[in-house]
Amino acid sequence: MRTIPAKTIVTSTKNGAGWFGARYNMNIYRGCSHGCIYCDSRSECYRNDDFDIVCAKQDALRIIRDDLRRKTQPGVVSTGAMSDPYNPFERTEHLTRHALELLAAYGFGAAIATKSDLICRDIDVLCEIHAAAPVLCKLTVTTAGDALARAIEPHAPPPSARLDALARLSDAGLPTCILLMPVLPWLTDTEENIRTLVRRAREAGVPYIYPALGLTLRDRQRAYFYQQLDRAFPGLKQKYIARYGTRYQCASPHARQLWTVFTRACDEAGIFYRMRDITRRYQRGFGCGQLSFF
Repeated sequence: MRTIPAKTIVTSTKNGAGWFGARYNMNIYRGCSHGCIYCDSRSECYRNDDFDIVCAKQDALRIIRDDLRRKTQPGVVSTGAMSDPYNPFERTEHLTRHALELLAAYGFGAAIATKSDLICRDIDVLCEIHAAAPVLCKLTVTTAGDALARAIEPHAPPPSARLDALARLSDAGLPTCILLMPVLPWLTDTEENIRTLVRRAREAGVPYIYPALGLTLRDRQRAYFYQQLDRAFPGLKQKYIARYGTRYQCASPHARQLWTVFTRACDEAGIFYRMRDITRRYQRGFGCGQLSFF
């Protein structure tokens, strides 16, 4: 694994409380080895020409410690936006684990996004954080089928492992969430897939699901996605080109119908799916400062 220099790692979100109410962002790694065919982080705007190569930021833990010391206001720190914090190298590097220990020491919350069941290794640290600050464990699950996942997320742990991880996290008393995104047109945008994932969430004790019923496509990301479609799903690229052209937002052709199916299934299961509801609930009881953006 390569290392790259960094001056700062824990940065403020643009609006003061961004995605899932996080006040800060933290990316310890750069790049990802999961090989998901749809990943937006391949886009040119992120300036990562070697996205499939995972790099760790040099002296990351010292930088994170110093960043946290300088913050005048505690809050939730989000990680996992641009690279998975539980990539395979984390098994030996322990950078994410030690960063979470620093969040616990300095009184910050954590909102983690990952596709890896390795997050369960750190249940003890996450529980320590949760004793004093909000925690939200988000695992991306786009399909309930392990076979389909191998084609669209070839190097990530299978959905079955992620769903088992969600159950373990929930059993430990940690707030959990499924990121149902992206929903790929003509691949995962079926009523059966949606209903199955909601059912599996309920069985795993997951109280939150946040969906995106489509995907985004731009420049280098689109080129890679189409290349992989030609490899795994011959002929499907032409359907995307015909419907979406060079459009950035590519909603499922069945988005309206799927939204009805999804919301009805979630309501019946008692699962929350709107950002404001998820944020309010997982941050409940940790002081008004966490909810000032409402």
